[in-house]
Amino acid sequence: MSQARASDRNLIDSMRVHQGELQSLRRAIHADPELGFEERRTGDRIEAYLRALGLPVERGIGRTGLVAVIEGHRTDSGATIGLRADMDAIPVHELGTVPWRSCAPGRMHGCGHDGHCAILLGAAKHLAGTRRFNGKVFLYFQPGEEGHAGAREMIRDGLFERYPADRVFALHNWPSLPAGVIAFNAGPMMAAIDRFSIHIEGKGGHGAHPHQAVDPILIGSQIVSMVHTIVSRNVDPLHEAVISFQSFQSGAPEALSVIPSAATLHGMVKWFKPEVQRVLRSRLIETAEGVARAMGAVASVRYEDLYPPTVNAPAEAALLERVARRVVGDANVIADLLPSMGSEDFAFMLMERPGAYFRLGQGMQEGRFLHHPEYDFNDETIPVGSAIFAALVEEALPL
Repeated sequence: MSQARASDRNLIDSMRVHQGELQSLRRAIHADPELGFEERRTGDRIEAYLRALGLPVERGIGRTGLVAVIEGHRTDSGATIGLRADMDAIPVHELGTVPWRSCAPGRMHGCGHDGHCAILLGAAKHLAGTRRFNGKVFLYFQPGEEGHAGAREMIRDGLFERYPADRVFALHNWPSLPAGVIAFNAGPMMAAIDRFSIHIEGKGGHGAHPHQAVDPILIGSQIVSMVHTIVSRNVDPLHEAVISFQSFQSGAPEALSVIPSAATLHGMVKWFKPEVQRVLRSRLIETAEGVARAMGAVASVRYEDLYPPTVNAPAEAALLERVARRVVGDANVIADLLPSMGSEDFAFMLMERPGAYFRLGQGMQEGRFLHHPEYDFNDETIPVGSAIFAALVEEALPL
């Protein structure tokens, strides 16, 4: 099997020269996490770094997003490329003990977006210093990936009209892959996600006289049980789909012998094919309403489309594969990765422009996967991610 060329290995080495400053910046962002559409101090740090490189920066795209532009030695090709990093933290209380742990109770960078920012800034430093390409690079620092559809907000705010990339690329750190491994495929990478709520109106009563009540807890439990049969009995076994509940709220723990009058359930739906989504949506609504009606209650369902599937374009996946094999070597590239049932709002950008999304291995930290309260990004992988981004630009926009 071929190995990475010396020049491409040197690219990683050249990125490593700046690892200290990027690591420090990453850890500063980690210690000061901000949730979706609140990333103002994070944006300040990113903007300061980009302006020190002499790059123009625009703030406020998609509320708290920002974009920087790097022009190559030549721009007469008219070609452009967009590189994206997400900036937001998650609403989880950090339990880690690293010196740079979160200073904000209930918020942490448990998904590694702090590392994504450092990686894109590392690529920016290389590209701004060398400019060995013909065209323009747009650096998209995106807010609100974690359930806020920040990519969609940037697009609605005119992202691709003002900074029209021909193709777009993004990465996500992945703890279960060995550190430095690049993994992707030429099709679906991440599932779509929808969310729903089911509100049940029953009839409250005394726990000792349940026949006089219409118990929403019992009804909700039956709905949960029946909804969990939808995938197994309505979806082709060869098509991926998931329905999961995340909360069941009813009554009060201190209200002894009180049957409450209402209950609310929340959950999410995952899918890849639109025809599967249609089945899941209709059967979920029919099941909840039907079970409640049969038991003397009323159920109302709110169903919301959230993120579409994240699907790589074949040509851009092929470009990524060529670059990755040269930069990290064949042994560190997985080009036929199985899709994940996780979701990612970079999907909105891929619906507007061809592109590719890939994973960067982190090396599992004692079972601490993404969103774990002790998760922390592996700083040793910053130069690898930066090198892949930079090499993508130089390959796609050759001088």
